Amino acid sequence: MQKTYVLDANVLLQAPYALESFEDNHIVLPLAVLEELDTLKGADGEAGNNARQALRFLEDLRLRGDLVKSVTLPSGGTVRLEVNHVDAALPQGIEPGSRAGRVLKVCRGLMDEGAPVTLVSRDMVARIRAQMMEVPAEDFTTDRLPDGAQPYTGRAEVYISDSLLTAFKKKGAPAEELYTVDGAGERKPVSLTENQFVLLHSDTEPKKTMLGRFREGKVAALRFGGVRPFGVKPRSVGQQFMQEALLLPAEEAPLAIIQGPAGTAKTFYALAAGLEQVLEAEERPYRKILVCRPNAQFDADIGFLPGSEQEKISPLMRPIVDNLEILLDLEGKKKERRSEEELRGRIDYLFDTGVITAEAMNFMRGRSITDTWLIIDEGHITNVAVHPDWRGRGCGTRVLYALIQAAIDVGVQYMTLEVRVSNEPALALYKNFGFKKAGLRKKYYEDNGEDAHIMVNDRLPQGLERVRKAHPELAALTGETE
Repeated sequence: MQKTYVLDANVLLQAPYALESFEDNHIVLPLAVLEELDTLKGADGEAGNNARQALRFLEDLRLRGDLVKSVTLPSGGTVRLEVNHVDAALPQGIEPGSRAGRVLKVCRGLMDEGAPVTLVSRDMVARIRAQMMEVPAEDFTTDRLPDGAQPYTGRAEVYISDSLLTAFKKKGAPAEELYTVDGAGERKPVSLTENQFVLLHSDTEPKKTMLGRFREGKVAALRFGGVRPFGVKPRSVGQQFMQEALLLPAEEAPLAIIQGPAGTAKTFYALAAGLEQVLEAEERPYRKILVCRPNAQFDADIGFLPGSEQEKISPLMRPIVDNLEILLDLEGKKKERRSEEELRGRIDYLFDTGVITAEAMNFMRGRSITDTWLIIDEGHITNVAVHPDWRGRGCGTRVLYALIQAAIDVGVQYMTLEVRVSNEPALALYKNFGFKKAGLRKKYYEDNGEDAHIMVNDRLPQGLERVRKAHPELAALTGETE
């Protein structure tokens, strides 16, 4: 059954595209919402920009039909402006003439007419007031997936005729010739995203497969399938896809996000591909490799190490050095295994000559970096801020929850941050997610010379799970099943 969603203005102010997020259901916009968008359209910052975008979208809909009667959306749903129900009763204490009161009047009036109404609002107070009026209400979460949908993984498994698969390496395969099979054995068309990797199965011999990448309406064979970056051979389909993404020119793939659990060779392969591009490639498109690491010291007993920035960060470069030892030894196996002395000399040479450099994460702000192979495999939280008017409402918890989940999804293993020593609410928030104090930066904040606690979290999933158990409603932020 189709539902009727009454949208509050704050939904469009957060996500001007929200009208496209309700599938084939009905969307109702009270006149008070339009007035609020009109009031804010001249404002500076994000609110003003989003108000203008939302109004432009509504104008496009107006040109296609009558917004008072309803206009059909591409999703199959409808949207209309509601100017009635000005006399609907409100509980005592809610100002009838306020914009919030007028939105609730529309909800109540539509429900009295028998419509299955749900108020969608980012305002917790508005949702509580709706509950007082027995009006269902929910928050708007942009990350919620439709029922049965799966998050984007960057790869797909499809079927193709055996004859097309045989000619695939030379001719590729048009997207319209690909299909999947549902649980009932029925063929379903495939919808692919630009640059998505594809594992193709023969429709007569499923074990007969080819690998490709979708681009410009067709799937083509992998360009770098036969390459061995710095002597490394891919050992799985995932590693072959990873190799392709890393070796594509920057014009086609300026950013590669590699997701996977620990031990799947993400950093190892990124380093191998970087060395191949810097040292071995004919054109050498990159001058150096820059490894960005958080400069927090995990062992609180050791404290801060003396020396230069490079010396301070060197303990955190051990995973990189370990991978370098393996890669350089592989390079040496063309003849014979390198000695420890030779291996150490080769590694020192790469660092001493600037072929590989390391930077602390918090010194990366404002940098302009060119012709550089950049590897980032940890997360550093620079700023999490909540407007004073919204503090104490759980906003910080929601923001941090979604942030950490997004980091976990792309393979981040641990996170670091700095926080003012006087900021007790923030300290409590971070501790709740499993962050621990690991050091102190003297006079870190330029505005008042205040010290900063360094906090680290190397058990991100566990911290997230603890918060999720205490606040099960947060699962909706990331499309999880509650």
